[in-house]
Amino acid sequence: MSGKNVTEVRLADADGIAKAAQILESGGLVAVPTETVYGLAARADCPEAVARIYAAKGRPDFNPLIVHVAGAEQAQRFADFSDTALALAEAHWPGPLTLVLPRRADAGLAAAVTAGLPTVALRAPAHPAMRALLELLDFPLAAPSANRSGFISPTCADHVLASLDGRIAMVLDGGPTTAGVESTIVAVRADGSVEELRPGPLQLGVKGAGSGIEAPGQLASHYAPGKPVRLNATEAAPDEFLIGFGAVAGDCTLSAGGDVNEAASRLYACLHEAARAPQSRIAIAPVSEQGVGRAINDRLRRAAA
Repeated sequence: MSGKNVTEVRLADADGIAKAAQILESGGLVAVPTETVYGLAARADCPEAVARIYAAKGRPDFNPLIVHVAGAEQAQRFADFSDTALALAEAHWPGPLTLVLPRRADAGLAAAVTAGLPTVALRAPAHPAMRALLELLDFPLAAPSANRSGFISPTCADHVLASLDGRIAMVLDGGPTTAGVESTIVAVRADGSVEELRPGPLQLGVKGAGSGIEAPGQLASHYAPGKPVRLNATEAAPDEFLIGFGAVAGDCTLSAGGDVNEAASRLYACLHEAARAPQSRIAIAPVSEQGVGRAINDRLRRAAA
């Protein structure tokens, strides 16, 4: 899409969801709310539609996409589910868990979705608007985060427009997201073992995987605010915007009470504010590694890379 187009913003009510479904059926792009961040959705069975995601985001073609489905029954059309994978889906779907599984030969997904890998990443999101949208469609949705590639992920409609206005047809506005960081991604291996590829809101206590790119969010530099980022700061230099946490008060604070769940929900909003601020650099207070703090620190390390 050319930059001359205007991106429509519609509330995530019945009319807005129906309009989003029409655009997606015709191969267009819609930014959609999930419980984690806003996703840039297109039909995952259409190569041209998936190509539009990569073009709008400026995303490298070796970085695979997550396929969003209504639930485990639909997901089994696209991947081979072991008993372990089924148990994880039953325990945590709908929710912020993405499963990387062997792709079925008859999956019918656009090749670019899996970026040449023999696996596919699948998630059944919990956000009511996204669930209502998926129920209207007879195809799955490929949906990476709704921002230009490498930039800060969006947790509200305004964040989407900050980098994609004019590049996509519509934003389905479901208000601010709740989890605030992208889904936990795990790979279920042939031997039944489970490896974490990306930390997220869900803590499964499984070991991390190697260094290859098997899923979104594994690039060393990602979630970047466009300014140098300094981590573990307890005070700001004159040219730094300070993002605080706990006892370290900042220009913007993730959580004054040191709550990692609140910090996760505010992480990208604070990074967007820091990116717009007049200061040329960003300093970020230390954040606890407990719970979702692991995911927060993973994103901050990639933002600083």
